[in-house]
Amino acid sequence: MRAVLAVVAGYLIFAGSAVLFFQLLNLDPHSPAAFGFEVVTIGYGLVSGSLGGFVAGKIARRKDLTCGIALALVIALGATISMIAQPGAGALWTQTAALLLFAPASLAGDWLRRRTRRTA
Repeated sequence: MRAVLAVVAGYLIFAGSAVLFFQLLNLDPHSPAAFGFEVVTIGYGLVSGSLGGFVAGKIARRKDLTCGIALALVIALGATISMIAQPGAGALWTQTAALLLFAPASLAGDWLRRRTRRTA
C-alpha cells in the first residue's frame, strides 16, 4: 500500500507542477509553442519528473526501482491516452515529451534516490 501511495504522490508532484506551470503562464499545453518555450518546458518537465520519481522512491522506502518504474508507466499511459483522445487536434509536443523524456526521467529520479542512499 505504501508503494501505491508513493507512486500517487510522485504523479501529483509531476502532474501538479505541470498544471501549475501552464496555468501561471496562461497557456494551453496542447497548442503549438515557440522553440525556446518548448525547451524551457521540457527542462521543467525533466526536473519535475525526476523529483516525482525521487520522492516516490523515498516515500516507499524500497531498495529497488519499482516505484520509479510504476511512475514512469503511469506518466507514459497518461501521455498515450491524451494522444489518442485528441487525434489530429492541437500539437502533441507535450505528450511526446512526456512519453519519451518525462516518464524515463521519473525512473532516473528513483535511480538517483537509490544511488544516493547507498553512498550516504
